[in-house]
Amino acid sequence: MASAMNLRACLAIASVFVGCCCGVVFLELLVKLDPGAGNLITAAQFAFIALEGFVFTSKFGRAKRVISLRDYALLVVMFFVTSVCNNYVFHLNVPMTLHMIIRGGSLISNMCLGTIILKRQYRVKQYISVIMITLGIFICTYFSSRDVDIDKGHGTHSETNIFWWLVGVLLLVLALFISSYMGITQELLYRRHGKCAREALYYTHLLPLPAFLFMHDNIKAHWTLALESEPYKFAWLGNVAVPLLLLYLLGNVLMQHLCISSVYFLTTECSSLTVTLILTLRKFVSLVFSIVYFSNPFTIYHWLGTVLVFLGTLMFADVLSPVSLGILRRKAVKND
Repeated sequence: MASAMNLRACLAIASVFVGCCCGVVFLELLVKLDPGAGNLITAAQFAFIALEGFVFTSKFGRAKRVISLRDYALLVVMFFVTSVCNNYVFHLNVPMTLHMIIRGGSLISNMCLGTIILKRQYRVKQYISVIMITLGIFICTYFSSRDVDIDKGHGTHSETNIFWWLVGVLLLVLALFISSYMGITQELLYRRHGKCAREALYYTHLLPLPAFLFMHDNIKAHWTLALESEPYKFAWLGNVAVPLLLLYLLGNVLMQHLCISSVYFLTTECSSLTVTLILTLRKFVSLVFSIVYFSNPFTIYHWLGTVLVFLGTLMFADVLSPVSLGILRRKAVKND
């Protein structure tokens, strides 16, 4: 029994690394060729996960819903806004590396909202870790602002580019806090109705689909760009040519689904401590790969900020404490 649990946990961990890391790679390949494709990417992800959920979670609409649509309404709006913002900021000259670092600061928003809404109290060590994360993000943001490309963005003047870059950063921060509030809303819903994460995943992707109609022109324009992109020929299929952007889009959608479903499965097989460690390591691996493979600009100051962010995250979760390290060594898999 224990060996079977260990095997399932190992498979879940491997799937998290493969799905999430590959999803980030395909996303960066997409936005490098078409920085404005954020709405198209978001719509494709939502449509695919909603379709998969309709078949396997909703059982073609026959499965009984646990949480009412009224309770899902706020959750759906928040998830839609955060998803659109997180993908649209690439059009505002925000580099992938800064994108990942800022999104890694979710503990800051979680602590702020947890203190205000849930009246939670935290240890001094956790406040120190959040200060480290905040300082790390500030360092990375400040030095990234000095690297804003004059020839990219919405104009030819550096002031214009920096303005839109700043708008992108603010959108990321806004999405960070909305995402944290969404997590609190989910927690409160699960307290009332029990854990039904698969159902929530399905409805949060299905219900916002009509909202993409308001982005129809933008999505259609970038879909056309994808169809007209450089073709990639598959020699083993008789030189069948497929537009390169469509391949990247398909890869991102499939890997994003693998990432989300693997994280969900991981939470059922491992302790929250182990999940936090795995996700933090995954983010760090994605960041290093992005820097090395895509030759993204990254100075010693960026490294300093990155180390502060990830060390702060590990400290917050008590992963770096001797007791936690001992637990992880003795029992890597444990039910919550």
